[in-house]
Amino acid sequence: MNINKQRQIFFAKQAWLATGWQENVLFHVENGMITELAINQMATADSLVLSGPVLPSMPNLHSHAFQRVMAGMAEVSLNPNDSFWSWRDLMYKVVQKLTPEDVRIIATQLYIDLLKAGYTQIAEFHYLHHQVGGKPYQDTAEMSHQMIQAANDAGIGITLLPVLYSHSGFGGQAANNGQARFIHSTEDYLQLFASCEQALQDQPLHKLGVCFHSLRAVTKVQIETVLDAIKSACPIHIHIAEQQKEVRDCLAWSSQRPVQWLHNEIGFDARWCLVHATHLDSQEIQTIAQQKAVAGLCPTTEANLGDGIFPATEFEQANGRWGIGSDSHVSLSLVEELRTLEYSQRLRDQQRNRLHRPSQARIGDNLYQQALLGGNQACQVSIGLQEHHRADFIVLDENAPFVAASQAKDLLNRWLFACNDNLIKDVYVAGNAVIKDFHHAEEEQHKADFIKVVKKVMYDS
Repeated sequence: MNINKQRQIFFAKQAWLATGWQENVLFHVENGMITELAINQMATADSLVLSGPVLPSMPNLHSHAFQRVMAGMAEVSLNPNDSFWSWRDLMYKVVQKLTPEDVRIIATQLYIDLLKAGYTQIAEFHYLHHQVGGKPYQDTAEMSHQMIQAANDAGIGITLLPVLYSHSGFGGQAANNGQARFIHSTEDYLQLFASCEQALQDQPLHKLGVCFHSLRAVTKVQIETVLDAIKSACPIHIHIAEQQKEVRDCLAWSSQRPVQWLHNEIGFDARWCLVHATHLDSQEIQTIAQQKAVAGLCPTTEANLGDGIFPATEFEQANGRWGIGSDSHVSLSLVEELRTLEYSQRLRDQQRNRLHRPSQARIGDNLYQQALLGGNQACQVSIGLQEHHRADFIVLDENAPFVAASQAKDLLNRWLFACNDNLIKDVYVAGNAVIKDFHHAEEEQHKADFIKVVKKVMYDS
């Protein structure tokens, strides 16, 4: 997707800035970035008037795009002890059927749907690298190219996270057959990373990060070798402490919990996104917060897989940084992710209004603000209605009853806790309208292609 280099002027009657809701906001955009912003202004003759309340869009910090094709297909009880691990068996079977073209089609449709939901940057935790059986494609970055093309076709920014995945369990256990398409040696991974760097040159919407699948899938030496070899200040992502079994296995292997081990043996800082981090003790909560790493939360996937409940209330009290992702894409709703996060704490604590901070008592405003800040950090982008930030924003439907009737101070709470219909009418990425009046310009063809892939992959049609 090319950046619009022309100077643009936008006017919003209501806009949610870093300082909260403001009225009559005029902002200038050049080369996809906000260069000037002022409140209590009049619309100019050459400004585009945005027809509804305007908010920053949201970064989505965790995605496995190919898993969208199987959403809803694991909701059949075949095992009285169904868990993440039985869900993974189905995922491995699906993986065996996907071609590079299939993956691009799935990702393109997904990214269009995510744009409609208000996400404009997607951190793609990408570990499907090879042919069936594990043989590399002639171009070792073939699958990564498909993800980049999907992002460009949809018009979304991507933070590409090629994954190092080498082992099946702690201590360097041999990979199993279901993981064959994922596996790299350290040396091959570094070559893949270099290929991705080259592919992303001159693509200003896109970023590149280092990614380790999990502590069970890599060794300490591998992590150290990769971090020593890649000198750029890029983000670093890893799955961690998602499941109780993972914590128990890590303790049995090292006598340390996963986050504890990572901190003591490797060290982490603000570059790191610890995806899920569901099962933490009090010291690990403090450590993540103090190191300013981001906890990458995926509430609907974590609920779907029965992972457990992230200690978000305690993490907020420690001033921890967090953002949200849609992970396996059983839900594509930004609203549902934030609502599920808050409601999980209420159900656990049997209390209301859990995720707030001293500076922000309104739950919806706090949820949105923290998810935006954490998502920006984890995706290495700057989205927000302020100068020197990328001009990514959404426009809510001004005709929706709660939008039309509510005062600005109540809009986020109304949207996040009272509405089920999608209220996002327009979406802009770097000043370009990618969703207009709830529609994407290329959605019909991409939808038709996606339907064919679902039938082929899931029903052998």
